[in-house]
Amino acid sequence: MVRVAITHGDTNGVGYEIILKMFEDPTMLELCTPIIYGSPKVAAYYRKALGIQTQFNTIETADQAKDGRLNLLTVTDEEIKIDLGQQTEESEAAARQAIERARADIDAGLVDALVTAPAAANNNLNKSPQVLSMLINDDLRIALVTKNVAIKDVSEAITKHIIVEKAKTLHESLRRDMRISTPRIAVMALNPHAGANGLLGDEEIDVIKPAIEELEQAGIQAFGPYASDTFFGNGDFTKFDAVLAMYYDQGMTPFKTIAPDGGIRFSAGLPYVLTAPDHGSCFEIAGQGNADATALRNALYMAIDVARNRVSYDAPMESPLPKLYHEKRDDSEKVRFAVPKSKREEKKPE
Repeated sequence: MVRVAITHGDTNGVGYEIILKMFEDPTMLELCTPIIYGSPKVAAYYRKALGIQTQFNTIETADQAKDGRLNLLTVTDEEIKIDLGQQTEESEAAARQAIERARADIDAGLVDALVTAPAAANNNLNKSPQVLSMLINDDLRIALVTKNVAIKDVSEAITKHIIVEKAKTLHESLRRDMRISTPRIAVMALNPHAGANGLLGDEEIDVIKPAIEELEQAGIQAFGPYASDTFFGNGDFTKFDAVLAMYYDQGMTPFKTIAPDGGIRFSAGLPYVLTAPDHGSCFEIAGQGNADATALRNALYMAIDVARNRVSYDAPMESPLPKLYHEKRDDSEKVRFAVPKSKREEKKPE
């Protein structure tokens, strides 16, 4: 059974509400062994306030988690003050504590994947350069070359090297995490009308097209660069397995427009599985009972799938078959194959 760590998020937001709602359905416990990293007292407060009947099993360490139960691992014994709808230093500290404890257990091999309920502290998990932020729903997979970069700085932040590295991370994640054998990746342009042959900008000519050519030479099916308006407006995204956007709004705007609900954030390029619902702490509705658990549920489904996919993808590499033949090159540089020793011994001189 896959063990999934789920952090409680900002304790003044909708984190506990969507966690408890998600596990109102007992069949969810048949898919994984969930471990909520948080506070039993805060969980009990929300359960009573919202009238949710979800039961949980309190534990102190991840190895105490039981299959078929919703396990709640106590991150701190300190009292956490609840200020519904308010982002406070205390609520953010509680979110960070949960993340740090979950990360330590992942590193120790006690859990297989991590799902984070909404909190600003989650941003600390995917700041390393090798991480590729992806937005995923039923219709789209969009990866971002740059994230949280001011528009005026995007042009300088995009280089051939960065595009190639991000595309390679995306390609490998599609193969390993999502088991797409030969992914097709659409690379977006930066300027309107894909630069109009240099009239509206030269990034497409000088940076993006050379990056695509290098990817093609590496055996990666990358296409573009495509202008955003016609690419998404005409539905061309349906012909590809993923889209590589140059900046945040270029990816996020069509993602939210085409499928506004139930989206997932996935961080590719990490040694562990990390997913999250594609929405914030929703302080404006905290404690009202109106939060939708769909996105968190989808994030959990994906974490389970990716964890299993990585195991099946990596398994053949653990015990590769030994080579039976060795390549030799003669003076003409033509490749020949050596005859196995047993055959050489059987051969009689004429």
